[in-house]
Amino acid sequence: MSPLADSRGDVLSRAQALADEVAPQAGHFDREEALPREVIQRMADEGFLGAMVPQAFGGLGLDPLEYGDLTEIIGKACSSTRALLTVHASLVAETLAKRGSDELKAKYLPDLASGRKLACFALSEPQVGSDASSVRTTYRREGDSYVINGRKKWISFAGIADLFLVIASDEGAVTAFIVERSMGGVSTHPMTGLLGSRAAHIAEVEFRNVVVPAENVVSRVGVGFSFVANTALYYGRYSIAWAGVAVAQAALELMCTYATTREQFGQRIGSYQLVQGMVADSVVKVNAARELCRRAGRLRQANNMDAVMETNVAKYFASTVARDVTDAAVQVLGGNGCWNEYPAERLFREAKVLEIIEGTSQMQQIMIANHGFKKFGRRTRG
Repeated sequence: MSPLADSRGDVLSRAQALADEVAPQAGHFDREEALPREVIQRMADEGFLGAMVPQAFGGLGLDPLEYGDLTEIIGKACSSTRALLTVHASLVAETLAKRGSDELKAKYLPDLASGRKLACFALSEPQVGSDASSVRTTYRREGDSYVINGRKKWISFAGIADLFLVIASDEGAVTAFIVERSMGGVSTHPMTGLLGSRAAHIAEVEFRNVVVPAENVVSRVGVGFSFVANTALYYGRYSIAWAGVAVAQAALELMCTYATTREQFGQRIGSYQLVQGMVADSVVKVNAARELCRRAGRLRQANNMDAVMETNVAKYFASTVARDVTDAAVQVLGGNGCWNEYPAERLFREAKVLEIIEGTSQMQQIMIANHGFKKFGRRTRG
């Protein structure tokens, strides 16, 4: 029986089985700087690439909390494998399901859900990060088509993607397009030597006079920033928040296992109070981060207007927790924590990346602070 025909309650058990297979290989993927095609195919076969795609288009149709649990399970095993969920399933497929026309959904969602085609989110540029309103990649109208020119950078899975959700501008009118690699004029250049997500096929992308049919506009011309990019980043931040929980949980389990087996000065290092303090703080932080993610997920599920800001809160907190807990794990493992024969140093690197992608921690702080001023500020009598 196809996994897509199974009940969704079976999804997490299948995810755990896949995670158990992938986890021992994560260090190898990191060193080789490539996620193998067989792992990607396994993700597709299990239906995970269509995690948030409606069942009508062949997806699993998971709710936000189910998706969060799936992300944590896969993310604990391998951050680059989890990145495929974030990029393909959330940033592109989920955004297309929400903002795409009926024609675009019918044309692309079945292939995305099945993994027949892989997709990436082409926003960041050499001089532009998450600020979609400032992109320099351009488009112009020519008859029934648009012509796209420009460069993108830091694009996860661009090296192997079949489809690109591209954010481009025409004199300030930002628009989103679905671009196929086969349209001609698309070239990718792999990026190596990165701090984290090394196996996520990150690449630069160049568009040279790429002709895109008008029906491949996502939503409407001129709303690529307010409607499409912001929607994608919202979904992406929710996924990255859970990624922070995943990395932190993996680091917590590693340090606890190590502290209960490693001996120094005649006793296990877990018996020392300063080590216990690091473990205790990590337990509390991981639990708190997970509950913030679940709160954001429940608000999303209820279509509550506070979901966007609570997702920012969860992403900011979970990414800082991942940094703190992986730092503690390296400290507990000591010299072994600095050696790539143990997962600690890789988790430490991956955690740092989470503070940067889908909006830096500093950007999140600004948005959260402005929200705080509006919600919690009290007027004083003049």
